[in-house]
Amino acid sequence: MLSDTTPPTVEPTHPVRSTPTTLAPQSAGRRAYVLKMYPRFSETFIVSEILAREAAGEDLVIFSLRPSTDTRFHPELARVRAEVIHIDRPSSARSYWQTFTEAAADPHLTTSLPGHLGALAELSHDDAIQALTLARLALDHEVTHLHAHFASVATTVAKAASALTGIPYSFTTHAKDIFHEDVVLTDLARKTADADHVIAISDFNRRYLSRVLGPELADRVVVVRNGLELDRFPYRPKQGATGEAPSLLAVGRLVEKKGFAHLLDALALLRAQGTTCRLDLVGTGPLEDDLRSQARALGLDDLVTFHGALTQAEVRDMLADHDLLVAPFVIGSDGNADGLPTVLLEGMATGIPGIAGAVTAVPEVIDHGRTGWLIDGSDEQNIASTIAEVAAALRTNPAAIRAVTDAARDRVSRMHDSRVQARELARLADAAANAVETGPSDPGASEPGAPSTARQTDLESVL
Repeated sequence: MLSDTTPPTVEPTHPVRSTPTTLAPQSAGRRAYVLKMYPRFSETFIVSEILAREAAGEDLVIFSLRPSTDTRFHPELARVRAEVIHIDRPSSARSYWQTFTEAAADPHLTTSLPGHLGALAELSHDDAIQALTLARLALDHEVTHLHAHFASVATTVAKAASALTGIPYSFTTHAKDIFHEDVVLTDLARKTADADHVIAISDFNRRYLSRVLGPELADRVVVVRNGLELDRFPYRPKQGATGEAPSLLAVGRLVEKKGFAHLLDALALLRAQGTTCRLDLVGTGPLEDDLRSQARALGLDDLVTFHGALTQAEVRDMLADHDLLVAPFVIGSDGNADGLPTVLLEGMATGIPGIAGAVTAVPEVIDHGRTGWLIDGSDEQNIASTIAEVAAALRTNPAAIRAVTDAARDRVSRMHDSRVQARELARLADAAANAVETGPSDPGASEPGAPSTARQTDLESVL
């Protein structure tokens, strides 16, 4: 892991956010999502968030910076009413300069653009052109707030567009965008300093950001937890074991931080100890071939089924007919770790006993022995013994398991209701719009894409 890093010194600029147009943001208005790719099969939490905000009456528009490469989509996408606008990247030098020339001639940007030319030049050509296009589109659609997910390319573009237009922006941080060893802290700090606010999805993430960014930026970070549409995840508690062998379900990208390699080792250990478990593994990813080879080498071919990617509805059905949800999260060798995976919340909502690695924010929802069971996801013996313990209790003392899953459902209902999430996001956007001052644009107030060199702070020091 990386050594500790001194928080970068970046003073909040609190720029005067005025639009060089007649647009006057009000407490109500159109809010825009700026996303790297939409729709994206793995990002169900964004769709749930959008649906909840629309259900609360917000007027939204979605700007996507990349075309979707997914071949399957969740049915909930059909319920999203927001217009989706795909912002093209320049395909040639000619298209680059054409977009730039059109933006320079736009009367809405003539005042602000000259002061930002140097900062725009420091962005990649894709980011610079997409920021110019986003700025024009946001003004055309009378957007009063820009919100990005992940502190990476979407926030880079939203930040630059905000500087050009005076429209305030915010962004939600998750996991790889703040924990990975490649994260550049001074870049993250500048994005935080210029944002109206930054969303952390957990108390853990807020503490982490406060630590690595320093106290002068900590007040920009607020906790708004990811939400579930609870009506889509009815509580169906277990009445006992489903069959002779415990049936396990694991769901997630097939990457190191999910800990699935350790889970396979634990299954082999359980079999050697006389407990045979069946595992359904749902997901795709770069480690799929390695995990399949590992299962064969361990003699688990008859016990492990790889399902590939499934929809949220299909996973919900599997949660209902399995004994245990096992999520042995670990901190990856690259510093990456899960924030708080949606499937864990879905499992707690629906009533399946959950076993999860005690990383980052997981202990905020799983209280060991009360709302689930915490494990060391890198310890095969710990995984195996916990699976055996909970599986045995499901057979011999289902009332005790029911008490745990009742408490789990209650915790998710209180902490992760998408309606509560939507109200808080709307309140923050309202406050940002109301804080906008009128007057001449300040071209030097914010610098999109300033270069940075700091490295990531060791995640384990915050755990």
